[in-house]
Amino acid sequence: MPSSTSPDQEDDQESCILKFADLDLKDTSLINPNSSLKAELDVNTKKKYSFAKKKAFALFVKTKEVPAPSFDCKEKWWKCCLQLFTDQTSIHRHVATQHADEICHQTASILKQLAVTLNTSKSLKSADKKNPLIEYLTRNHEISTWLPDISCFSLDEQTSGQGSDEGEVLLYYCYCDLEDPHWVCAWQTALCQHLHLTGKVRIATEGINGTVGGSKLATRLYVEVMLSCPLFKDYLCKDDFKASKGGAFCFPELRVGVFEEIVPMGISPNKISYKKPGIHLSPGEFHKEVGKFLSQANQEQNDTILLDCRNFYESKIGRFQGCLAPDIRKFSYFPSYVDKNLELFREKRVLMYCTGGIRCERGSAYLKAKGVCKEVFQLKGGIHKYLEEFPDGFYKGKLFVFDDRYALSYNNDVVSECSYCGAPWDQYRLCSTPQCRQLVLTCPACQGQGFTACCVTCQDKGNRPASGPTQNSFKEECECTARRPRIPSELSQQTQFPLNPEPRPDVGEDGPGQ
Repeated sequence: MPSSTSPDQEDDQESCILKFADLDLKDTSLINPNSSLKAELDVNTKKKYSFAKKKAFALFVKTKEVPAPSFDCKEKWWKCCLQLFTDQTSIHRHVATQHADEICHQTASILKQLAVTLNTSKSLKSADKKNPLIEYLTRNHEISTWLPDISCFSLDEQTSGQGSDEGEVLLYYCYCDLEDPHWVCAWQTALCQHLHLTGKVRIATEGINGTVGGSKLATRLYVEVMLSCPLFKDYLCKDDFKASKGGAFCFPELRVGVFEEIVPMGISPNKISYKKPGIHLSPGEFHKEVGKFLSQANQEQNDTILLDCRNFYESKIGRFQGCLAPDIRKFSYFPSYVDKNLELFREKRVLMYCTGGIRCERGSAYLKAKGVCKEVFQLKGGIHKYLEEFPDGFYKGKLFVFDDRYALSYNNDVVSECSYCGAPWDQYRLCSTPQCRQLVLTCPACQGQGFTACCVTCQDKGNRPASGPTQNSFKEECECTARRPRIPSELSQQTQFPLNPEPRPDVGEDGPGQ
């Protein structure tokens, strides 16, 4: 793959870039380059488009490389779609016929990268100043140069443990200003494919938020690459990566995308910035604060609130003792919850926590911006880091995670119950109605009796044959979501929160978060 654009290709680069700068990578209906899109291009633009497509194709093939066995004279084979290809012709044919959409999206991404590079170059020239980081990235803009060398590892080493607990899942986030999130998106996609990682990565101008799974070798290499990348090395440290047992099997696929926010709070980062969060407390410091709070829990007046920033189905199976756990289904409801219950927080010291810390970064910034609290604190590293140090501390129950494991267990406490019989139970499963995405707590005894849906409406719906495509709209249309207020209102700021609040019987599902 060429490492840079040749001089003759740079001559008409601007005319090409201007036509593609607004391509929407989220649009799944991108026009096939062999049809009307190609027909609309002039000769110079066609030349540039062809060059970008070749780069995209070569990059995709590069990420599928695996070491050839020692008995084979070839240096490399390719693995894709669970198939092994031993010659270049066969892998090229496979990619061309089975992955045309991915190549089209990657082509658009490369053209966007060139657009940003050109615009950055122009602005620097006009301002007569240079940015060393931008220059460094521009010179090394070829994504393949940012992938680790794995030629010394066998395919077995690269993928061992992906289907068992011998593998690993990483959870991390990094708030920092990114000038070119689309380039980071293309690089992250290539990096994860290169290391055989699955998972979810959100990228925005405000930073990156990811959870990826694979072999321990792959996750180690991933961390090393992230810590050495000039974009993140001044912001990330090894301790920022939370690891747990798992692997690539924990996620159905790899999803990497560019968004406005790296955690969906529903408010533009320009209005509420991660740069003005609450005071960070280490797990040890937070543990002491919670201990003080619980020792005062029976007093009539308490100036502290222990606030769970997660969704109700997360706090239902595990939470800190004495917490206030809002009955909200999405983090994007959190700002409205604060607005509706503002008096609850007036003149209070607020101790906030979430899974990995990211929701508290902007959640605390939002609460601080209201100007009603005495102080706002947040648990650094979230529950994940707290449980590493205090598995038998003040957090009781399981830790919900946004992958196919559903939850991690650090202690033997069960704080939730079966939605049908009330027996202690904390293992989620999806509602048995195919169109529904709600989570349900139903014990083995109730499952044996056929109680496998999230509510009576869903149970009845699941027993009837699908009548047509409109069934897909059933996602939120069930009893357990319809009867819950979208934004709950707490009784009063004087309310004393119970040490072991009763779990609510209705459950649901939300998007990725920490």
